[in-house]
Amino acid sequence: MLVVKFGGTSVGKPERMKKIATLVLGMPGKKIVVLSALSGTTNSLARIGDSLLAGQPAVAESEITALEKHYHTFITDLYESPSYQAIGQEIVSRYFSLLRLLAAGKFDDRGYRELLAQGELISTELFYHHCQERKINARLLPALHFMSIDENQEPELEKIGERLKPILDTMASANMLITQGYICRNHKNEIDNLKRGGSDYTASLIGAAVRAEEIQIWTDIDGRHNNDPRIVKKTLPIAELTFDEASELAYFGAKILHPSTIVPAQKYSVPVRLKNTMDEGAEGTLISERGSRGQFKAIAAKDGITAIRIKSSRMLLAYGFLRQVFGVFEKYKTSIDMISTSEVAVSVTIDESKYLNEIVGELKDFGSIEVDKNQTIICVVGYMLAEKEGVLKEVFQTLSAIPIRMVSFGGSYNNISLLVDTSQKEKALNLLNKGLFGL
Repeated sequence: MLVVKFGGTSVGKPERMKKIATLVLGMPGKKIVVLSALSGTTNSLARIGDSLLAGQPAVAESEITALEKHYHTFITDLYESPSYQAIGQEIVSRYFSLLRLLAAGKFDDRGYRELLAQGELISTELFYHHCQERKINARLLPALHFMSIDENQEPELEKIGERLKPILDTMASANMLITQGYICRNHKNEIDNLKRGGSDYTASLIGAAVRAEEIQIWTDIDGRHNNDPRIVKKTLPIAELTFDEASELAYFGAKILHPSTIVPAQKYSVPVRLKNTMDEGAEGTLISERGSRGQFKAIAAKDGITAIRIKSSRMLLAYGFLRQVFGVFEKYKTSIDMISTSEVAVSVTIDESKYLNEIVGELKDFGSIEVDKNQTIICVVGYMLAEKEGVLKEVFQTLSAIPIRMVSFGGSYNNISLLVDTSQKEKALNLLNKGLFGL
């Protein structure tokens, strides 16, 4: 069993949706195909929901009308025969009638979540009927029948597997099963979504639940590169990453995959392969348990970081001091990325500054506070870097022209995190690309 996920840009045009069907048809064995909404749809639905919550029904209706027009044009190019054109018209009319019904009632958070779900529901139904027109042996596998989250918004992996198995047994004759990414039901049985990682997360959860041979994430990017190609001119695609390396890169800014996506696949050792729909022959990047020790693999950067330094003579030999400091961040539900300590000071970084003023206000009780905004965490990732001799020397020599605010090494075997001013980010990434990879 392969689990194959395609994002919004991969299904965003009729010709791309047709290409996906051909691509999956050429894959051996049984496939579960996970689809996102057509590109731009979720953003449009969010704007509709925001307008309704703001009491602007006319603005919402204008957005609904524009989106409906787009879908009518889409199905005209997707289906060949008059009979399937008619089916497409019926699908679009049905879903947009539902959107208007949601808009006409008392619109609240529950309605907003149901509204956002329509993008994936309509894309999968359109794709299913395209497969029917081409006589492809496919079935619809409704995600709302098995995908669920608990009261803490966490996916219920074991329950997902328990629900999925009997459904798959009833569809054993089909070679291709089509399901929705992103959407699920919550502990109240209401329509909800996975938020973090979206459709990629769905693919990973399904792949783990069915113990798939492989999970394939198809995007419009040729796998994971060793550096950010938007900033650095010479980058190389990475053939292989370990689960831990991929998690580090995802957490520290690499947009190609959300860190939550890796967790279910890693739990059951299901390999994840990143592929490019624009270049299907490219090998892409394989994420698995295999790794080469001590090798630099990639660099990622995370912007929008704020550094907070607490200097206090009370720290000297005082147990419980850090617990009190961390308690302030816990109170405001603000997570810490990096931490550095000395005898009289502690520095931390945060990427969410919503409660920065409140946090700083309470930390002043412990000592003097310095705040540096517009910082960037640069993360150098490799497998078991701690076992590589001279690894810090190599990185620091490469960045000798860059002022480094903080360093974190040893908390993870797989990364070295460096804090620099965001104005130094581009220079730092290019220097590391040359110094560590010779590019």
